Amino acid sequence: MEIVKHLINDTIEFYKWTLTIADKRVEKWPLMDNPLPTLAISSSYLLFLWLGPKYMKNRESFQLRKTLIVYNFSMVFLNFFIFKELFMAARAAQYSYICQPVDYSDDPNEVRVAGALWWYFISKGIEYLDTVFFILRKKFNQVTFLHVYHHCTMFTLWWIGIKWVAGGQSFFGAHMNALIHVLMYLYYGLASCGPKIQKYLWWKKYLTIIQMVQFHVTIGHTALSLYVNCDFPHWMHYSLICYAITFIVLFGNFYYQTYRRQQPARRDAASSSKAGKAEKPQENSGRRKRKGRAKRD
Repeated sequence: MEIVKHLINDTIEFYKWTLTIADKRVEKWPLMDNPLPTLAISSSYLLFLWLGPKYMKNRESFQLRKTLIVYNFSMVFLNFFIFKELFMAARAAQYSYICQPVDYSDDPNEVRVAGALWWYFISKGIEYLDTVFFILRKKFNQVTFLHVYHHCTMFTLWWIGIKWVAGGQSFFGAHMNALIHVLMYLYYGLASCGPKIQKYLWWKKYLTIIQMVQFHVTIGHTALSLYVNCDFPHWMHYSLICYAITFIVLFGNFYYQTYRRQQPARRDAASSSKAGKAEKPQENSGRRKRKGRAKRD
């Protein structure tokens, strides 16, 4: 019991120490004073994952067509705003894409970068609604481990990013991911418009490919930063590399299961349908021969 008590006390003391090196610019911003609100939101999300399907089990699914159209296109605009703000502010501050330490000053461009990163963090909390809509529409098969892992960790871990490193190297992954989410929510928004639009949406699998490319670029960029000994917390660099590897594995498995594994089955189905069509003329010709013989008899 004493060991547990000491461990808790040491953890509290360590957290108090980390607050002394936190970014003072963001401490009064919404959700940034302490981690409890973020943890409460993420815990509520996980609780809904458990209770939501139980609630919907014997109920009719919600269609939510108009809601999804508004939601998805709103996310397109939000992510484009984040991308634009990060790109423009980083350019104005003359950011380096190789190594950019965090500037904790009140320089307008640096505060603009920090603000855009905060909005990026908030967008990850809003994205919890993806799962809520899946459950309300009874699309339970869409709520995979990858889906939950991606949503829950992104929102929770980015609180750490904003609290301690709201700027510098953090801008790179965020502005790349925001641009990809513009394309992703544009796809989902168009798909929500109905079958007339859906038949033109042939590029879904390329979104997964772009996401996997993003993770490889993230690892390469982070490794380069370590190589040049960039003045940015190295433990964050190593953590980011490990985190990106988990996404490569999970998204790679999703891509294989969804697109590669199903190809042989589709080919077999197509070949069997062709064989069926080829057999029909032979059957018909056999029937004609039998009819001819019957007439001669």
